[in-house]
Amino acid sequence: MTPERQFVIEADGGSRGNPGPAGYGAVVIDPVTGETLAEAAEYIGVATNNVAEYKGLIAGLRAAKALVPDAPEGPDSPDGGGVRVHVRMDSKLVVEQMSGRWKIKHPDMKPLAAEAARILPASAVTYEWIPRERNKHADRLANEAMDAGKRGRQWEPSASTAALDTPRSSVAAGLPPVSGPPVSGPPGDAAAGAARARAALNRPAPAATPQTGWGAPDLGAPATFVLLRHGETALTPEKRFSGSGGTDPDLSATGREQAAHAAEAFAARGTVQEIVSSPLRRCRETAGAVAARLGLEVRIEDGLRETDFGAWEGLTFGEVKERYGADLDAWLASAKAAPAGGGESFAEVARRVAAARDRLVTRYAGRTVLVVTHVTPIKTLVRLALGAPPESLFRMELSAASVSTVAYYADGNASVRLLNDTSHLR
Repeated sequence: MTPERQFVIEADGGSRGNPGPAGYGAVVIDPVTGETLAEAAEYIGVATNNVAEYKGLIAGLRAAKALVPDAPEGPDSPDGGGVRVHVRMDSKLVVEQMSGRWKIKHPDMKPLAAEAARILPASAVTYEWIPRERNKHADRLANEAMDAGKRGRQWEPSASTAALDTPRSSVAAGLPPVSGPPVSGPPGDAAAGAARARAALNRPAPAATPQTGWGAPDLGAPATFVLLRHGETALTPEKRFSGSGGTDPDLSATGREQAAHAAEAFAARGTVQEIVSSPLRRCRETAGAVAARLGLEVRIEDGLRETDFGAWEGLTFGEVKERYGADLDAWLASAKAAPAGGGESFAEVARRVAAARDRLVTRYAGRTVLVVTHVTPIKTLVRLALGAPPESLFRMELSAASVSTVAYYADGNASVRLLNDTSHLR
């Protein structure tokens, strides 16, 4: 019986402008030795990040298929046909869509996903998301391809230095274990070496001693939340309480213009990889404008909704003071006090927002996520990152469509990088 061939594919794609000049890179690796078996990279002209990521996947799968020419094609083959491929990418979108956990809605993605699915049987391919720092080889290939395109040339394997970024030993250490029977033989025997490599791959890593402070090891890329407050509504200029307790206004003409400016700014930066939004209409409209420009999907997170202001919804501060003076004084004095009429206290909002933060940090480790939400959730995330008291909420200014940024590291620490930036609106 012919032994089953096993490969690991690492693939990446990038766009300098999203959409902008784009390229992809893919590498096929031996899962036992970490040896590079094939590389592929190409400049593809103007495209989005997601298109480039899918093109990288397709190139990697085709390169693996070329190593086993007699492997069956198509998603409906009953077995893997003697080949097993494990795909590792830092694109959550591609991994989740190809794994069947996310629907493919964007018209540009559907034919690319279908093309990828036709290359090898579905039973032969598995997918894994990895942080960007663990995808350096493919990332370097993609950047080499884009650099070549900038010079009016195509990428050439002979000129590549991508493999220098990823020593073989470190590649093998990060690969999934390879199944197979134990093999015995003399110390120099190749089969015995492969068996020892398998054992090393399956051996648990030694427990590390936690370190903190400047001497701590590199924690890798953080989960970076780019916090975008929604654009203006008709209630914004009048400074009326607008929460989640009944008022759910659309963006005004000014708000739609602000969302368009934000979309252009994020497209120019090319750093946003995912978009998450509050379920309220003003945020979904703002997020939708950015998503349409970047070619991304919007994921809704209910924990990001604005405070429920109860009976205060739609009123100005002065009107609340006149009608609910005692309740307002209590609310200003304590984070545990709630607005009249069944509203939420700041303490309740903080628990809800912190839970949403933890879910998103886990889901998007190492990614840059645009989080479209409201005044209180953004201020709460900044306050919690700083370890500031609840009264600090009243000492922050957040303009409509402003941008703030918080990075969350693997050790649980956070870093506030930006607050209330409106430069993209000018």
